Amino acid sequence: MTLSEVLQQGEMRLEAAGIEESKINAWYLFSHCFRIDRSRYFLQKEEEADSELEAAYENLLEQRAKRVPLEYITHETEFMGLPFYVDEHVLIPRQDTECLVEEVLPFCQGKDVLDLCTGSGCIGISLAALGKCKSVTLADISSKALAVAERNATSNNVLVTLIQGNLFENIKNDYDIIVSNPPYIPTKVVEELMPEVKDYEPRLALDGAEDGLLFYKSIILESRRFLRENGRLMFEIGYDQGEAVSRLMKESGFTQVEIKKDLAGLDRIVEGQLCLIS
Repeated sequence: MTLSEVLQQGEMRLEAAGIEESKINAWYLFSHCFRIDRSRYFLQKEEEADSELEAAYENLLEQRAKRVPLEYITHETEFMGLPFYVDEHVLIPRQDTECLVEEVLPFCQGKDVLDLCTGSGCIGISLAALGKCKSVTLADISSKALAVAERNATSNNVLVTLIQGNLFENIKNDYDIIVSNPPYIPTKVVEELMPEVKDYEPRLALDGAEDGLLFYKSIILESRRFLRENGRLMFEIGYDQGEAVSRLMKESGFTQVEIKKDLAGLDRIVEGQLCLIS
């Protein structure tokens, strides 16, 4: 078959499997497999496809038809304009989280930053690459997630410290900023998510217990021991958690607590400062 015929068959295969944006998914898998960009494809689309690459493309299509996320198949994604490797041990970085990074960036120059529940490292690494931080520490309970974060730090040429532990378990230093995108989906809601998420993304990084607030409660209480005077605590939240998380922060002594929205106009960030001097 020609390259164009191979791509067309891929589009039809994914459409038949009920994959949303089947043409875009088919193209990304095709481009990844054949290592070809759009301009070269249009010049060569009537050439015969390499049979081995054709078979490899069919394998990728089969995975996507089973609802394996595109990014787990290609192991490639982009966040804040930076390239990131992802696999099944970490959540796939999402555009909503870029709003959190953009909110942190104006405050982090010359500061010590802790990215808690770091996963792929997309938040902390982006801050290290773009924010002129004094230092960035990435912490996660999962050693496999930290291996992914370390790989991404290396590929983006940034220096970070990696710490494995359950939240603040092995944290020794204090920080100017603690930023976190913790698990925040209520347990019963996880089962209602699309197959790409509930069947393939790590449950450990999704499930925020019965009300979705378990990790916020722990981080807010414990962070007081690791934040400097007027240090900032900055969270990504679920769209319906703004009031609950801001109340928890205020009850724990945080001031200037604010809820910020994402590009869709939904509550996405809660942040506040810790005043240690009464």
